[in-house]
Amino acid sequence: MPVIVAQALGALIFLVGSLWLGSATRRRVDKNAAERASRVSHLLFWMALVLPGAIGAFYPGLTRYDELLGIPSLPARPFWLAVVVVLLLIGLGLMAVSNRFLIRTGKGAAAFLLTQELVIDGIYGRTRNPMSLGFYVACVGLGVIAGSTTLTLAVLSIIIPIHLVNLKYFEERELELRYGQRYAEYRRRVPFLLPRLMRKQKAHA
Repeated sequence: MPVIVAQALGALIFLVGSLWLGSATRRRVDKNAAERASRVSHLLFWMALVLPGAIGAFYPGLTRYDELLGIPSLPARPFWLAVVVVLLLIGLGLMAVSNRFLIRTGKGAAAFLLTQELVIDGIYGRTRNPMSLGFYVACVGLGVIAGSTTLTLAVLSIIIPIHLVNLKYFEERELELRYGQRYAEYRRRVPFLLPRLMRKQKAHA
């Protein structure tokens, strides 16, 4: 139970921190300040969301949350479990491909090193947040594979929504300050999360 409390507090800290950082980047229009705020956001992500979640994977364990809270576990359905395994692999694949572009083109790494260049090619030409999309899909898949009602609902109703707040209220503002008009044009052209299957053709005069 202490781990669950720590996870809930971590999620709250990440949400409040995202709102505060978003507000700070609106009060101070400065590229260097935006970069510092982004590093703080990355630290909050790892310490408030990832670390408590990773600890919970070992104690109490992914399959024991429902038991501790007295909640019925998800029913086992071989067909749906097979589908979820595929989704989990897709999510992990998206994260891997996204990070490859961040390293090679952006000269950074997701949630570790700030990118030095705006990445708009490859998977980033179809969705502005492929890394986050992969993270969401993988987390939902993990909860379903574990058969945990608690984890699956927590991901859908808490983790994903507060992370979306971070992306929309803080990260988009931070990227706008760092990359200016280039990011504004990219934001207008490419979908926020759900990928466009076909590339948008440029209009010709």
